Amino acid sequence: MAYNITDECVVCGVCAEECPLEAISEGDDLYVIDDELCSDCGVCADECPVEAIEE
Repeated sequence: MAYNITDECVVCGVCAEECPLEAISEGDDLYVIDDELCSDCGVCADECPVEAIEE
């Protein structure tokens, strides 16, 4: 199961910059994680400054 970006996202882009698999991209209102690319490494959740990414 891939990580999920919640509505707490402030669209700062840190998660997308840090994702080693480039599984995160900017969506309509916030960033989204591609379930097929995500390896559940957790780097995005660790780097998110507002803790908007959860398992």
